[in-house]
Amino acid sequence: MKALGVSIGAAGVVGSSSLLNACSQVETTSGDTIKLLTSSGELVEVKKSQLKPADMPDLSENQKRGRAGLPGRKWVMVIDLSKCRNARQCMKACQNHHQLRPEQHHINVLQMQEADHTAPYYMPKPCQHCDNPPCTKVCPVNATFKREDGIVLIDNERCIGCRFCIAACPYSARIFNWTEPRDADKYKGVTYNIEANVPQKKGTVSKCLFSADRLRDGKLPSCVSACPNGVYWFGDQNEDAVTNGTTHETTSFSELIRDNAGYTLLPELGTKPRVYYLPPKDRAFPFQGEIEEHHS
Repeated sequence: MKALGVSIGAAGVVGSSSLLNACSQVETTSGDTIKLLTSSGELVEVKKSQLKPADMPDLSENQKRGRAGLPGRKWVMVIDLSKCRNARQCMKACQNHHQLRPEQHHINVLQMQEADHTAPYYMPKPCQHCDNPPCTKVCPVNATFKREDGIVLIDNERCIGCRFCIAACPYSARIFNWTEPRDADKYKGVTYNIEANVPQKKGTVSKCLFSADRLRDGKLPSCVSACPNGVYWFGDQNEDAVTNGTTHETTSFSELIRDNAGYTLLPELGTKPRVYYLPPKDRAFPFQGEIEEHHS
């Protein structure tokens, strides 16, 4: 009976004897009924004799390619906190690329302050694309997964909206589509692209993707290319090379993080992020936000 819930959720409830024309073999007993939850959230009771179990459909070629990733690559991002001035062009580019509403963010720029007497700074926070991601381990339908090239993606054709992955992520990097996505009418009939997570779908989870579709085309992620201040470096750890999205300078990844005291967020959790930070030292721009006063 395992396949029943999946098949009903995807197909919904249709009229009487044609409730489902799919499934593998289920023992049916005349008069026996089963309760099912439809895709619209209704609980209905139907006869088992009306149901035929079906195998899960194969992933489309697009989804298979998206799950495999780019062979031989190991993508990595470096964020230089000394250069961020809260321009938020990275956020806008990401929203436009991934069909996000103004209040939705795959990447967010946070105001940080380590202690009362230290200067505040801005910190962009995307998904950390962990090598040991908690999110993928709790997904009951294999909708979120880790690719061989280091990127963590979501397949919203499989996502059931349980939000277990949101609860498991220690970086609060995921969002839920509570409403219809931005420009939904414009995306009607568009084939789902797992590497861009577009079209977005109501009732599913979304997150930073490192613009995996752009990487396949040999381009830098949208956020990296849009930043005007040289904050982002992106590249392939296997080649030990990262490129700055603003200056287009390419340098050694290992030297960049070694010589500038690079670090990852919450290393004690053992998640092994693929996003590295350079500390906010010798800042290129003075802090222009409001500094909160702390009183004991």
